[in-house]
Amino acid sequence: MASTGKWVKMLTAGAIVAVGGPLFVQYIRPTDEELFSKYNPELQKAALENRDRREKEYDEYVNKLKEWSKSDKSIWFAVKEEESRRRAQAAAAGASTQSRDEERIQREEMRRELQGDK
Repeated sequence: MASTGKWVKMLTAGAIVAVGGPLFVQYIRPTDEELFSKYNPELQKAALENRDRREKEYDEYVNKLKEWSKSDKSIWFAVKEEESRRRAQAAAAGASTQSRDEERIQREEMRRELQGDK
């Protein structure tokens, strides 16, 4: 009988931890609006100015991912093929080094944003 009591206690404690833990984390986590309000005014202004551009770039990226996922090939191979196709077009068009640097910087920014380092 004492063993049954221990089991009940442990199951109750486990349920409290399993349910209460995530609820507590959700309770203390600030919302996006709360975080944005804590930015300094310059960062708020910059974030608002760049919001449309970032949303547009993200939508384009998601659409490309959807297109690549329709292919029978792996997404990684589809990305490599598109990059090689883009490089060939850039070489044929004689793109300047400045535009390549801008593309690289833009890709790095998009990668950082998608990884959550906003």
